[in-house]
Amino acid sequence: MSRPRTTPGPVPSAPRNAPDTPRSAPRDTSTATPDAAPAATPDAAPEVSPDAPREARGGRARDNAPWTAFGGDLHLDLTERRAAGAGLRAALEDALREAVQDGRLAPGTRLPSSRALGEDLGIARNTVVEAYGQLTAEGWLGSRPGSGTTVAERAAPRPAGRPATVRADRRPTGRHDLLAGRPDLSLFPRSAWLASARRALAVAPHDAFDYGSPLGRIELRQALSDYLARVRGVRTDPDRLLVCAGFGQGLGLLAAALRGRGAGRIAVEGYGLPPQREVLRAAGLGLAPLPLDCNGARTDLLDDLGGAGGTAERLGAVLLTPAHQFPSGAALAADRRAAAVRWARERDGYVIEDDYDGEFRYDRQPLGAMQALDPDRVVYGGTAAKSLAPGLRLAWLALPDELVEPVARLKALADTMSPVTDQLTFAELITSGRYDRHVRRCRLHYRRRRDLLVAALAERAPQVRVTGIAAGLHAVLQLPPGSRPEAELLERARAAGLVLTGLDWYRAGPDAERALDLPAAPDARPHAAPGTSPDTSPDEPDEPDDAPDAPPALVVGYATPSDHAFPAALDALCGILRES
Repeated sequence: MSRPRTTPGPVPSAPRNAPDTPRSAPRDTSTATPDAAPAATPDAAPEVSPDAPREARGGRARDNAPWTAFGGDLHLDLTERRAAGAGLRAALEDALREAVQDGRLAPGTRLPSSRALGEDLGIARNTVVEAYGQLTAEGWLGSRPGSGTTVAERAAPRPAGRPATVRADRRPTGRHDLLAGRPDLSLFPRSAWLASARRALAVAPHDAFDYGSPLGRIELRQALSDYLARVRGVRTDPDRLLVCAGFGQGLGLLAAALRGRGAGRIAVEGYGLPPQREVLRAAGLGLAPLPLDCNGARTDLLDDLGGAGGTAERLGAVLLTPAHQFPSGAALAADRRAAAVRWARERDGYVIEDDYDGEFRYDRQPLGAMQALDPDRVVYGGTAAKSLAPGLRLAWLALPDELVEPVARLKALADTMSPVTDQLTFAELITSGRYDRHVRRCRLHYRRRRDLLVAALAERAPQVRVTGIAAGLHAVLQLPPGSRPEAELLERARAAGLVLTGLDWYRAGPDAERALDLPAAPDARPHAAPGTSPDTSPDEPDEPDDAPDAPPALVVGYATPSDHAFPAALDALCGILRES
């Protein structure tokens, strides 16, 4: 007969219904008061001194660990309070009370059981029970049998001297959103995007999710290179494409790179997007507005803005929207495209082409990208903000060879690289053909919207002239002379729940109005403002202008409202214009 084992081994558990098995203790509901001691149970260690070593109290050795988990992490640091001489219970009470006061524990938050909290913090369970009981008596916590302990509902006082919050979206709000610059977000291709994401993630190599090139994922750069060549006539390759978080970021990177190359100023169109001008100023570049007319920006005047002085005066680039001038809607004439490229070659400058809505053409053949005239002097910028959604923050730059390295270096310093999963998904969306189908669908949708706007104005506000409608997602409404001032019209629009802008908001400073010269034209005359001759020297003092004020003009975006809301928005708009 073999001898019995004498080495320690696992103790077999007693059968569930064995007569000598003690009944399990009631579940701890953390409702004990400070004077109520918990009942002794077989599964709880006897109460020992809180100062005893952790091993003497059983459980994991995590001496006063500051993190507790109850579905999420809660930071309760007792170290400083203990060092100041507070007992464990007082330190725990203070830490919990402070977490409730400063809002880290919101009303209704369920706290861990006394056993779990004691285990995580490395303190006795009874200490937690007593702390819970004291805070419940003070009204900080609440408890109900079977529901555990939660943070009590109470009015949280606003901290004194709290700084003003920054609005996440600076766009004004109203019942009818007719602001230019945003697409119909209900058209976002959710099913196609999801299918592309699944496919892209399934075939992506493991290293795709590591730190990568600041230029962006090669899959997207290759897809964009092919797509832009086919659709916009852009001449580039994947090694000269950079993916960025929106065109605004790309413009900021370019501005910083140009500043590093000695540029002091940049030419901009006399009317354009104010946030872009803010980006350029933030990079340290001065602005030189170019006059506009029905053929786009007066690029033939770039030589006059060249700046013969030092670095601060050097004109390093010109920012243009050649396919569809924003907001006037004019297309840059062929001779002016050639003039801009010639200026860039002769002055060692660059043309920055913002092709913000190049996919949407209605009444004319699509205009090819200006970049094809000279890929070494024209930076092409594109974006998915209008074709997909601005929230994706997907844009790209086709860079000349000399700018690839400095712009990529600045991109790496800014955020290392753009998010990978959206790049992979967008690449798959393009290569699968889903993106082309989506763009065609959007083009038809926006053309119908534009036609409804034009028809409504022709019938109910025939005195208003609609321009800039051959492409894009917005129109310019010119009112006749003698109409109410632009500011008054906008105030009446706000009262009617309309959100839109006047043309003057887009003006690039006081100098732009003097330079603006828009003669009558069938499709692009957003503002007949008086101005001096382009040959007038900027150094000459301003002469008194006795000409009447220019008639007002409104910039109306027709893409944003949903289909069911668009008729009401048109009604409100026509009502304002009838009373103008």
